[in-house]
Amino acid sequence: MQKRFNISCSGGFTLVELLVVMVIIGLLATLVAPGLIKQLGKSQQSAAKSQIASLEDGLDKFRLDTGRYPSTQEGLSALVANPGVEKWDGPYVKNSLLNDPWGRPYHYECPGTHGDFDIYSYGRDGNPGGEKEDKDINNWDQ
Repeated sequence: MQKRFNISCSGGFTLVELLVVMVIIGLLATLVAPGLIKQLGKSQQSAAKSQIASLEDGLDKFRLDTGRYPSTQEGLSALVANPGVEKWDGPYVKNSLLNDPWGRPYHYECPGTHGDFDIYSYGRDGNPGGEKEDKDINNWDQ
């Protein structure tokens, strides 16, 4: 006597299998997401520091060409477009560097209270002070 097995392959998943997979994915997301968000904040802080260093280089090039730094009124936009200054030979930086990683313009003062000029961003929250991702980034503490 020979027994036959009837195996049908429907190719689908049961509801229980789908629920188990969804629960596993949800658990992984709750474990991984906070770390990713923390890294994003750190990378934006690092990007702001790099951008401020690039703006400092642009300001130094501007001064070499014109004999002075842009005034507070001329602002950092003087590094991209000539504000009517003789011997201007820019642009000295890309236009995209004029805003911090959070989309707000960098603050610029010349003369600065900490040096020839001050460049700073108020961080993620856009307000003075703060900690972690909200911490201010500037050219005098670097």
